[in-house]
Amino acid sequence: MQGKSLRSPLGRVRGLGSAKDGTHHWWAQRVTAIALVPLLLWFVASVVSLAGAPLAEVKAWLASPVAAVLLLALIVAVFHHAQLGLQVVIEDYVHAEGVKIAALLLVKGAALLFGGLSAFSVLKLAFGG
Repeated sequence: MQGKSLRSPLGRVRGLGSAKDGTHHWWAQRVTAIALVPLLLWFVASVVSLAGAPLAEVKAWLASPVAAVLLLALIVAVFHHAQLGLQVVIEDYVHAEGVKIAALLLVKGAALLFGGLSAFSVLKLAFGG
C-alpha cells in the first residue's frame, strides 16, 4: 500500500488538502456552546429573581463580583459563539471572494464592537457608573 494516497491527482498537483484549520474552529464553537448552557441558565434565573425588583437592588446585584464576572463571561461567550457560527455560514454560502471577505470583516467587527460595548456597560454599572 506504499505510495497510495487518498488525495485526488488534482489535489496533489495543487497542494490542496486539509488546512489543519477547521479543528480549532470546531472545538471553539463546541466549547462556547457548552459554556453558554450554565451561563444562560444562571442569567435567566437571575433575571427572573430580579423581576420587579427596584433599580437599587438590580444595581447591587450587578455590583457583586460574581455577577459581574459571570455576565462578562456570558457576553464573551455569546459574541464569540455567534461570530464563529456566522463565519461558517459565510464561508459555506458566499462564493464571491470580495463579498466573503467584506462579510467576514463586518461580522468580526460587529462582534467586537457590540461585545465591547456590552462589556463596557457591565463594567460601568458594576463599578457604580
